[in-house]
Amino acid sequence: MMTSETAPANFVDLATAVPDVRIDARYAGDNNFVGRPIDGYDGNRLFLTEEAATALAVAQASLSEQGLTLLVLDAYRPQRAVDDFVAWAADPSDEKMKADFYPNLTMQGIFDAGMLFERSSHARGSTVDLTLVDADGNELPMGTQFDFFGPEANIHWGGVTPVEAKNRITLATAMIDAGFEPYAAEWWHFTLKDEPYPDTYFNFTEI
Repeated sequence: MMTSETAPANFVDLATAVPDVRIDARYAGDNNFVGRPIDGYDGNRLFLTEEAATALAVAQASLSEQGLTLLVLDAYRPQRAVDDFVAWAADPSDEKMKADFYPNLTMQGIFDAGMLFERSSHARGSTVDLTLVDADGNELPMGTQFDFFGPEANIHWGGVTPVEAKNRITLATAMIDAGFEPYAAEWWHFTLKDEPYPDTYFNFTEI
């Protein structure tokens, strides 16, 4: 395992590399579980390795045939952003987003439940968090919002409605068929199977 402050040449801007997807960089604003912009994010821009972006385009092409579009919420996440999460969790008084994102967990409980880590696969550049929107740009119901910390976010949670279950399956099928692996605890989280940097955690903020 190693860290790097430099972006390799095969990192791409997602908006340019896969223009058919939509982007809402949640950690660049305050609509996230911390409730503020996260260190390392600057505006509504997301990066990925070229290999992951190419696979994402395949998933989007298959979903387009169903009248659906991927809404990407996070992609490459610099290590400094992960460190920001760790520092946030060290202050248990900062719970302004608890009711919306982790109503039944403590901050440390989020890490203990395997939903946040001190080393994130996102920092390797080939992991994406995403959901689906319809032709009008409306997010499809998935049973929970993005970054909800709790068992309800598990892909296999049985409490979703039939429509929500169908939407989770539609997203997962498109991503798996395109070469990504799901993370069972989070219906929105997928990592490229053959990621080019499986042992490198990056910390750059520009490419």
